[in-house]
Amino acid sequence: MLSGLRSLFCATPSTAIDFSVVVVAYDMARELPRTLQSLSRSYQRDISHLNYEVIVVDNGSPQAVSAETVREHGPEFRLLRIDAASGSPGPALNRGAALARGKYLGMIIDGARLVSPGILHWANQAFRLNSEAVVAAVGFHLGPEHQRLSSQRGYTRAIEDRLLQQIAWPEDGYRLFEIASLAGSARFGLHSPLAESNCVFTSRALFARSGGYEEKFLSAGGGLINLEFYQRVCAAAGHQVYHLAGEGCFHQIHGGVTTGGSDVETRKFKDLQDEYESVTGRKFGHLAYQPILLGNVPDAAKPLIAQGLEAMLRENSLTDRRGQHMSRAGIDYSAMDNVG
Repeated sequence: MLSGLRSLFCATPSTAIDFSVVVVAYDMARELPRTLQSLSRSYQRDISHLNYEVIVVDNGSPQAVSAETVREHGPEFRLLRIDAASGSPGPALNRGAALARGKYLGMIIDGARLVSPGILHWANQAFRLNSEAVVAAVGFHLGPEHQRLSSQRGYTRAIEDRLLQQIAWPEDGYRLFEIASLAGSARFGLHSPLAESNCVFTSRALFARSGGYEEKFLSAGGGLINLEFYQRVCAAAGHQVYHLAGEGCFHQIHGGVTTGGSDVETRKFKDLQDEYESVTGRKFGHLAYQPILLGNVPDAAKPLIAQGLEAMLRENSLTDRRGQHMSRAGIDYSAMDNVG
């Protein structure tokens, strides 16, 4: 973790604003402009009263992100370039958070993720109810299924570009649900705990109290750094976690470490679990909390929400049957790791 992070956050900046959103990008010339557009005032809804900023951290991209690319989305956007960057986004996230002026922080670890138009409005509403909660957007992948699978079956950037054209994005950002599928971290949808959120909001104080992102994760892309941070910050919040109903964070395909399609990338997950255990001293497992749902659900989102709920009910039924079997065998099934 960033040395001295807690002391950096012990006081609110004198020029404090409502929200700071930190977006980390590496080699995303196609994807990043769309992500930034989805955070702009022209796209986000019901935020005329919010004072916010977007801090783009270029984590050593071979072709540097241009200041013009960032500034064209509005005066709220600014750029930080890290030349001698780590292969992990952890230091970049912590650097961005340390520069932020917002009372509340939004952390987007991957600059290839589009957000829906109500993200900032509903995050603000959640903090009006509980200023020390965690506010999480559910994750989705653009395309017919998880991109690890869809890319193996011919899904490409060109196909994704055509899908976005078909829904006339960005005219109505909620139509992203029409061309998306549930991410692996959210395979049971809105009503179950998430393995992670790639658009997560906390107060400055909670971010500091939790310790920020763990910089001991050194794998390319940070490995399971985002999942570990999510577990830790949710624990620091007393597991008071809001899921934004009807909102989402949508991954654009770009060959990421855990969403690309090659067998090599798939095999890496065991190595990432080993790194997690080495860094944290415990095995990787599920996070348990009861989410608080907040927001409006547009019609376009209802099929995917129903799909997640159906998957959750099927899994609960299967787990009950397994548990009964294991109980008869004298094994405590509920204590077993269930990583997925």
